[in-house]
Order: sequence, then C-alpha cells, then structure tokens
Amino acid sequence: MKGAPLLDIEYVLPVRWGSDETMEDLTAYLTRLRAWADVTVIDGSDPDRFAAHASAWSDLVRHIPCDGIPGANGKVRGVLTGIASARHERVVIADDDVRYDYRALAAVVAELDLATLVKPQNHFAPLPWHARWDTARSLLNRAVSSDYPGTYALRRSTLLGAGGYDADTLFENLEMERTIRAVGGRVRSRPDVFVARRPPTARHFLSQRVRQAYDSWGQPLRLVIEAAILPTVWALRHRPGALTLLLLAVILLAERGRRRLDGPSVFPASSALWAPLWVAERALCSWLAIGARLRGGVRYGEHRMRVAAHSRRRIRRRISREAAAR
Repeated sequence: MKGAPLLDIEYVLPVRWGSDETMEDLTAYLTRLRAWADVTVIDGSDPDRFAAHASAWSDLVRHIPCDGIPGANGKVRGVLTGIASARHERVVIADDDVRYDYRALAAVVAELDLATLVKPQNHFAPLPWHARWDTARSLLNRAVSSDYPGTYALRRSTLLGAGGYDADTLFENLEMERTIRAVGGRVRSRPDVFVARRPPTARHFLSQRVRQAYDSWGQPLRLVIEAAILPTVWALRHRPGALTLLLLAVILLAERGRRRLDGPSVFPASSALWAPLWVAERALCSWLAIGARLRGGVRYGEHRMRVAAHSRRRIRRRISREAAAR
C-alpha cells in the first residue's frame, strides 16, 4: 500500500534454511514490508547461506545471526533473539511463509492497545491440493475455538518479563500463548483478520503429518479425541448409515468454521469437503504420534523432541523458580 504510514512495530522473521528456492519471493515481500515496519531477520542458516542472505537483504532490513540460546527448536531461538534485539515494544512474529498486507498488519498491531498477544487467521495462497487438505484443519479449529497461525503480535516487555518461553518444546505457538497467560497477559484471537501464507511443497507437507499430530500431546483432551477416531470407525464398520452421519457431521463442522466471520472471503466453497480426509489422516497419525512418544519423542530436524508444550501451571513454576534465582 503506497503512502501508508510506518507502523511503530518490529517485524521479527526467523529463518533457518537448507535451500534458497523461496528466496526471490521472500525478498520481494521484504521489499514491500520495509515501507510499513522496522524488520529484523534472524538467520540461523549455515555460514555460506547466511552470507548469501546478507548480500540480498542487508540493504532492505536488519539481518542478524541467531544468538547462542539453548534449545532444540530453532524457531524459538530465532524469535527470542529477535525479541531481545527489537527496537519497539510492539512486535510481530512471523514465519518466513507469512505474507501480510498493510491492512492486516495494522489491525493486529492496533489490537495490542487492549491485548498482550494477538493471533490472526492464516490462509493459504495459492491453494494446491495439499494446501486445500490442510485448510480443513484450520476450518475445524475455527469451528470449535481458534486456529494456531504462523504469526502473532505481542508486547515485547511481557515476554521478556516471563523470561521468554521454552525452546525445547515442539508446539512453540501454544507454549508462547500459555507463557503469556501464565504471567497474566491477555490473548486476543482475531479470526476475522486474514493473513496469507505460502503453502509448503507437497513433499514437505507429507513429512509434517506425524509431527503436527504430535502437537496434540500439548492438549491431552484433543489427543484423546483424535486417538478415539480410528477405534470408533472400526466399531462402526458394519454400520454404513452411522459412518455416513459422522462424515456429514465433520463436513458440516468444517463448513461452520468456513462461514465464521467472513471466512468465505478467503476459504473456497469446496474447502469443507476436504475435512474428512484431514480427520482420517489425523486418526492414523495420532497413533503414530503415540508410538513416537514411546520412543522418546518425535523427530524434529536433528533432534527427537518429547515435550509438545507445558501446562500453564508448569510454566508458572518455571517463571517463579527463575525469578527466585535472580
């Protein structure tokens, strides 16, 4: 948006790339973004790739290496580095596939007048088959609660005051939300603020199925429900009428999420029809995630991670211990 005023925010973008195939698209986005916000890219890539990124981006944004923060989750280490070095109290954290327009960026920042952490709604653009498949997850989340996006707006001082959040957790967004709540912060969901994100490759999408199912270890009730799908379908295998009703219920629930708060403006009419496929995937992958837990955790890069996210009570205890030690 030409002529839009510079927002009083820090846009923190952690990257840790093994390939630069999306670099041209991200560079074009950073070129637009720098007119709207102060941008810091925290780069945990290998030295040669870091140097190539510095050459491409240093004239556009602030490009810095990731600090030596301990933890297996590189994204959390990048976020914490960016938060610590931010020049503004209001910060927007975003994955490298997120693509804000000015209106959405201004909207989430404005919400920080009332909230400590703001979560908008991501949607895939463009929509190859696997993005349509994964969109069903967002619709079901919207129908019953809220989705977990790849971007948040937050108040820097609150997260710093909490001592950051655990970089050894897999479901880092849930861990961050619970950390903010644990110190009395207010989390505000804005499912009507739509922020585009680029879909992954189909290969990367397929590689994430069990890892994403493992996130449900951070929400035990959800894990129980997801794990119950497969035995329920097996028990009803000779009752096609009951299975048909379950199928329709899943589609209707996803359609409820699609229609909520102007969802049809970004979610195509066919989106809810993909919901049974996503549920079938999660029914299988939840058991694979249980198996991974028994083996010590799910694979994440070079590590095997056991903890998806801590409870708010455990986070409060951790914050209390660290405060007492200071």
